[in-house]
Amino acid sequence: MQTLWEKKFSNQARRMKSSVIREILKHSSAPNVISFAGGLPAPEVFPLEAFKEASQLILEEAGAVSLQYSITEGFIPLRQMIADYSEQFGIQADLANIQITTGSQQALDFLGRLFISPGDKIVVESPTYLGALQAWDSYGVEYLTVPMDEQGMRTDLLEDVLKQDPKFIYVVPNFQNPSGVTMSLERRLHLVELADRYGVPIVEDDPYGKLRYRGEPIPPVMVVDREYRQITSREYTGNVIYLSTFSKLLAPGIRVAWMIADKIVIAKVVQAKQAADLHTSTYNQMVAYEVARDGFLDEYNKVIRETYAERLDVMLAALEEYFPPGVSWTRPEGGMFLWVVLPEGLDATELLPKAVEQRVAFVPGGPFHPDGSGPNTMRLNFSNASPENIRIGIERLGKLLRDGLG
Repeated sequence: MQTLWEKKFSNQARRMKSSVIREILKHSSAPNVISFAGGLPAPEVFPLEAFKEASQLILEEAGAVSLQYSITEGFIPLRQMIADYSEQFGIQADLANIQITTGSQQALDFLGRLFISPGDKIVVESPTYLGALQAWDSYGVEYLTVPMDEQGMRTDLLEDVLKQDPKFIYVVPNFQNPSGVTMSLERRLHLVELADRYGVPIVEDDPYGKLRYRGEPIPPVMVVDREYRQITSREYTGNVIYLSTFSKLLAPGIRVAWMIADKIVIAKVVQAKQAADLHTSTYNQMVAYEVARDGFLDEYNKVIRETYAERLDVMLAALEEYFPPGVSWTRPEGGMFLWVVLPEGLDATELLPKAVEQRVAFVPGGPFHPDGSGPNTMRLNFSNASPENIRIGIERLGKLLRDGLG
C-alpha cells in the first residue's frame, strides 16, 4: 500500500533510481575488502599542502568575498584560467562560452533539463557512463545505443540512428568510463560530419582526457568540430558542448567543474543554475583557482599520471597472470578504468556477492548498457587501490572466475 508521500511524488521523481555504484560501495566498504568498484582518485596524492596554503591565503586576503554570494556564471579569474588551460588542448573559448558547475554531474542534469522532454531520444555509446543515464532517466528519455570497439563508438552504425531525430549524441571519447577505450581521430571526424549533416548536437564528456600515460594525444571532438566548421574567431559557435572537471585533476570533494559551449547554450544553463543553486560555492571556486594557477595543474598532473600509470601496468600484468582463458579486457592508454568481458553464460551481477565474500569488489557491467545487454561484463578501477592490493585483488577475482568456469 502506498503511503501519502509516495502518492504525491511527481512522474519525474518516480523515474529516479539509486546509483548502482553507490549501492555497491555501501557493501564493498567493509574492512579488508579491496575495491575496484568506485571511480575514486588516489587520496594519498591529493595536494593537501597546496589546498591548505590556498585556503589560508583566501581567508586572510579575500575572506569576506569568498564567503559571499557570487555571479552564476562562475568566478571570473577561474573561468579565464580554464580558457587559458584549455587552449593547450586546442580548445578556444571566450568567457561567455564557459560556465562553472557544481561537478560535471550537475552539468549533465542541466542538459537533461534543457534538452529532454518525455519521449525524446538521445544517442549514447554502449556501454556508457552510468552517471549520465542516472541524470537523464528521470526526464523520460529513450536511449539509442551504438556499439563500441577498440576505436570507440562505431560511427559506421551511427547514421541509421541519427535518422530517428535524437536531441543529442553523448560521448566520452577519452579513456571512456566504463570501458577505458579512446575514440580514434578518424571516428571523431566522422562523428562531427554526421552530426552536422543531421543537425544533431554532440555532448563531449571529458573528465579523463588529461590522464594519458602512453600514446599520442588526440584532439578533443570540440576541436575537430571547430576545424570542420572553419571557425576562426576565439568565440566558440559550433555543434559541441564540452564538459570537464577538477575532480580528476585536483580533488573530487571540491565539486568544481565546467562546461564550454555556444553562448546561446550557456545563457540557458545560467538560467537553470539560478533555479538550482544560484552559483557554485564561491569559496570552492576561489580555492580551485588559487591551487591550480601558475602552472600547478600541469605539475601536479605529472604526479597523478605517474601514480596511475604504475597501477594500470600492475593491473594489466596481474590480469595476464591470474585471469583464466576465455576472459578478455581492454588495455587503456590512460584514465581510471578498464573493462572485462567474461565468457557467455557468466553473470557478473551474480558473481559480485561471491567476490565480496572473498574481500574484493567490482562493478557489474550490465547497468552501463541502457539496452539491457552486457551481463557478462565488469568495470575495474585501477586508480584507487595500491599496487600491492591490485595484485592481491586480481588474484582473488581470478580464482573466483576459474572456479566459475570450472
